[in-house]
Amino acid sequence: MRIPSTQALRALDSFARHGSVWRAADELHLTRSAVSHQLRLLERDLGFDLLERIGKGVALTPRGQRYASDVRKALTVLGDAVTRHAGTGVGGSFSVSCTPGFASLFLCTHIGEFRQMYPDVALRILTPRRLDDVSNAEADAFIAFGVGNWPNRAVEPLCEISFTPLCSPTLLNKIGGFSKPADVLRANLLHLGDTEDWARWLALSKVENPDTEGGIFFSDMNLVFSAAIAGQGIAMGDELTSRRALSEGRLVRPFDTAISSPRSYFLVSEHAKAAHPVLEAFGRWLRSKLSEIS
Repeated sequence: MRIPSTQALRALDSFARHGSVWRAADELHLTRSAVSHQLRLLERDLGFDLLERIGKGVALTPRGQRYASDVRKALTVLGDAVTRHAGTGVGGSFSVSCTPGFASLFLCTHIGEFRQMYPDVALRILTPRRLDDVSNAEADAFIAFGVGNWPNRAVEPLCEISFTPLCSPTLLNKIGGFSKPADVLRANLLHLGDTEDWARWLALSKVENPDTEGGIFFSDMNLVFSAAIAGQGIAMGDELTSRRALSEGRLVRPFDTAISSPRSYFLVSEHAKAAHPVLEAFGRWLRSKLSEIS
C-alpha cells in the first residue's frame, strides 16, 4: 500500500482545521500555491476528490472531511510517538484558561489521558469570567467561546456548536411528554446569561409569541445543567458538553430541531507562544479527542 507524503497529509490536516489555503500556508510556513499543489498531489495519489468549489472558495467534500479526520488522528499518533520515544523534552508548567462548561463537562473528563501521555507537564486549568476572555496574563493558552475575532492572537478553530432543548427524564414524565415545540413553555426555561438561544430555537420551531423572558437565568453552564438534571426546567445545551449526561440517561433530547451557534470554540494564544512544545502537544491531543466525537 502506497502511503501519501507526510507533507501532503499535513497540508490536508491544516486546511481542514483552518478552512482556508492561506491560513494553512501561514501555519506550515509555505506559499499558498505550495499548499494547493500538495492537496492536488494528494487527490491524485488517493484517486478521489478531497476539495470542491463553493462560490469563490473551496471546501472539503464529505469524503474529504472523513479522510481528513482519519489523517488528524494518524498525525496525532505519530507526533505523540516521537515525543514519547525520541526524548523531545515536552515538559514544564503550562496554564490553560478554559470556559467553565467546556472545562468541567468535557476537558476534565479526559485530561488525565493528556497527563499520562506527557507526565513531565505540570498542567494548570483556569476559568475566565467571560466565555470569550483571553486576557489572563497567567494563561499560556485559552479555550475560548466566541466568533473568532481576537486581534494579534494565534487563533485555531476547535469545533462548532449546535444547541437543542435538553431535560431530565423525570421532568419529561412529570409534564407528560412534549408533543410539539410550544410544550417547552410548560416548563421553566433555563437560560445561560440571556434569552438569545431560546428565542432563536422557538422562532425556528415556529412557536408564535413565546415569552422567553421568564424562567431562570444562570451565569455558568454547570449550573444550567445541574438544574436541568435535577428536573427544575429545560435547558438549551450542545452535544459536546452534554454528551456524558445524555449517554448516562440523566438528560434526554425531546426534539431533533437544533440551532447552529454563531459562536464556536477556539484555541487561542499569543503568537510568541504558538510554537510552544506543550501547546503544540496539547493542541494535537485536544483536536484528536474532539475528532473522536465529531
